[in-house]
Amino acid sequence: MSTTSDRLVLATRNAGKIVELRRILADASVPVEIIGLEEFPEIGDVAETGLTFAENALLKAHAVAQSAGLPAIADDSGVCVDALNGMPGIFSARWSGRHGDDVANLNLLLAQVSDVPPEHRGAHFACAAALALPSGEERVAEGVLPGLIVDAPRGTNGFGYDPIFVPEGESRTIAELSAAEKNAISHRGRAFRALAPVLAEMIS
Repeated sequence: MSTTSDRLVLATRNAGKIVELRRILADASVPVEIIGLEEFPEIGDVAETGLTFAENALLKAHAVAQSAGLPAIADDSGVCVDALNGMPGIFSARWSGRHGDDVANLNLLLAQVSDVPPEHRGAHFACAAALALPSGEERVAEGVLPGLIVDAPRGTNGFGYDPIFVPEGESRTIAELSAAEKNAISHRGRAFRALAPVLAEMIS
């Protein structure tokens, strides 16, 4: 499974994600140039109709690989709460009904676990990172960050559910961590790092 391309599209217009993946691949000595969707304005949003993080990541990666004619990586992630049977899960970004309304999503989740005792507030962030080639070949790697949900938001450094999520072994929420501390343990970083050797194999 290989390709001669030394350029790869990360299916995002988020500059922070691009920088993160560039750093991870550089640390893994994977010689590939990462570009984002800003170089492909004709590529629109891909509907996330999958039932798992991996399915959604693959949908996006394949769509971008076909449109751009280059290998593509896409990711999908969310928070999974034990007391809610693993929800919001793939619906994390639109849990309150409106996509991307972080405050409404967070407040709804807090309301739903308000009567759940602390010892039963286990949760984890999950991320699936998918690599797709224009040929249709694909690979998926996953990353998980376990922790728990707290009573009220704390910290200003994060987004989404970061202010109410305390990682395992920590007393601070993700939003109270520095960017470097978050990147070192994040579910997305873990998924990208797991995908790095796969990418090295596929472009060798």
